[in-house]
Amino acid sequence: MDLGEDLRATLPEILKSIGFTKYEALVYVALLGMEAGTATEIHEASRVPRASVYPVLERLVEKNLVTVSHATPKRFSALPPEEGIENLLARIEGNARQAKEILSEIYRGRVTGEKGDQELIWTIHGEEKIITRLRDIVAHAGTGIQAISPGALARRILVEDPPAVAPGVQVEVISGSWDGPVPPGMKVHVREPDLASRRIAEFPPHDLAGIFIIDGKKAMIVMGTSPEAPTALYSESPGFLRFFSQIWSMNLAWAARQDQ
Repeated sequence: MDLGEDLRATLPEILKSIGFTKYEALVYVALLGMEAGTATEIHEASRVPRASVYPVLERLVEKNLVTVSHATPKRFSALPPEEGIENLLARIEGNARQAKEILSEIYRGRVTGEKGDQELIWTIHGEEKIITRLRDIVAHAGTGIQAISPGALARRILVEDPPAVAPGVQVEVISGSWDGPVPPGMKVHVREPDLASRRIAEFPPHDLAGIFIIDGKKAMIVMGTSPEAPTALYSESPGFLRFFSQIWSMNLAWAARQDQ
């Protein structure tokens, strides 16, 4: 079917408005035109740079828009739009509900306070500032670090270029994936995404996204939801910590069931 040049030209922008990045839109549209394709074939059809194709495909698989075979080489296939876009809309609705709960909790803390004290929540903008602050609070952990990191943020902070974590500090991570060995003293739960688990702590699979709780006294929430500069929230307020500690506990329970 000929959609017309104007419609094809605007399609990536339309898809971006419902949560696709530019490259995700190009790859998904290219895949809809073929039964299945290798990363090389998808690169040629979509004109997405070869180095970006695999990360984009992984995100589309995570979003339940694309399936992958276990053949060698791997072959990828787009879900029909009726199913794929429905999955995406369900994901957006879940994110919106989660954001509403978080924002409402923050607002209630601002209005009512805890024990008469003001709830202080700091906003941090930009990748460099976020990474610097996150490494600082991790380096000063005294008893434990708990992290939920759908993407690679926890590995980046705790493994690839880690700060010095004091001996005896317990580190536990819940992640959507984990490549490479797990350092001694760290426990990692790989929680495969499913429709039920998306109801809590759903973040787009961006490298800069996650929840970090330090010593049960500090929490930093990183929201890297788009190619633009990411944002983080940092607080030591009881209400903020209580909310995200509950999210941690529920995700840990799901992860523990998957570990069995």
